[in-house]
Amino acid sequence: QLQLVESGGGLVQPGGSLRLSCSASGFIFSDTVMTWYRQTPGKEREYLATIFSGSGSTTTYQESVKGRFTISRDNAKNTVYLQMNSLKPEDTAMYYCTCWVRRKHYWGQGTQVTVSS
Repeated sequence: QLQLVESGGGLVQPGGSLRLSCSASGFIFSDTVMTWYRQTPGKEREYLATIFSGSGSTTTYQESVKGRFTISRDNAKNTVYLQMNSLKPEDTAMYYCTCWVRRKHYWGQGTQVTVSS
């Protein structure tokens, strides 16, 4: 059974940092492209970043988070990360990791990030 489990969210002050983790199981992680999204109530899901399969040396980012967020992966741990720096109140959202496996789009349950003083 394929599972994606996010963790690492929480309350952080503006300008602070958080590292989100997504633990994956039930598929060949190293062969799978992984993506992070976020969503706030009443808004559409927002694409954040993608890391391609293999070593993870190829990544893409949404422009608004480029330079502040870094996606990475540890294939030995079947885990993808999202390092978030210089956080702003507008980064407050539920954060999800996702992947496509056998033409189906899988989502984790999400982890809440709240940026507030």
